[in-house]
Amino acid sequence: MAKRKKLVDKLKEKYKLVILNDDTFEEKASFNASLWYLIIGAFAFAIILIVLTLITIRFTPLKEYVYGVTDPGSKKIIIEAYSKVDSLQMLADANKVYLENIKNIINGKVPGEKQAKPVGDKTKASDSIKLNQKISKEERELRKLIESEGKFDLNENSAPVKSGIASYSFFSPVHGKVTDEFDPKIQHYGVDVASRQNESIKATLDGTVFFSNFTSETGYVIAIQHSNNLVSVYKHCSVLLKKVGSFVRAGDVIAIVGNSGEFTTGPHLHFELWFNGTAVNPKNYIPF
Repeated sequence: MAKRKKLVDKLKEKYKLVILNDDTFEEKASFNASLWYLIIGAFAFAIILIVLTLITIRFTPLKEYVYGVTDPGSKKIIIEAYSKVDSLQMLADANKVYLENIKNIINGKVPGEKQAKPVGDKTKASDSIKLNQKISKEERELRKLIESEGKFDLNENSAPVKSGIASYSFFSPVHGKVTDEFDPKIQHYGVDVASRQNESIKATLDGTVFFSNFTSETGYVIAIQHSNNLVSVYKHCSVLLKKVGSFVRAGDVIAIVGNSGEFTTGPHLHFELWFNGTAVNPKNYIPF
């Protein structure tokens, strides 16, 4: 009992905190308080500090680092960001494959993609159906009469419809003599047309220039992307007159015949025509 009384008395004892000037020992401020009030004040300060800390964590982004909880708005932004990154990655991969194929075309190599072989026509004529029942002579004559009708009728749509690469009217890029034929077996995917030095080279179709630069093997090269997956390539030029991104019309002058590059023996144009990623013989479509 006596010890408890002594402890209570000690808590009630007052203490004085004095702030003095170090040089003059002048008293600047003083505080009187008992240990009891100091303990209560310390507890109150701690409680206030804890409350402020909890409020700060609750209503600020700090809760993401303390609790690991994100608000719905942040989650939505993160999901949208990941979706955009994934889309950009797919686009980048597609562009990488496209540019690799274009690079192979410029270098005279066959791209990795193989053109699907056309599947044979499996359709059958309606008159190829065999019937089990016997056909009379009169019915057979009637069928011949009906089938013969209209065979020689003329109408405005009787002309055959062109499709694919055959439907295009190509402009001859340069006039001259073909000195080296198209031969994919030796990786010669175009024709060499001998012409005079400084002869104009013209675009064979409307399109957009996607390559216009110098290569060590084929000299100055310009390539044009046309519609329907058609690409034309012009190599060994002396001067390139169109830049990448330029739109050209069929017959527009795009370069000058030259003798640039390692793989050349005189002024000529090496011309290539690619359809759906496969080299085709330009002589089948263009008179030089």
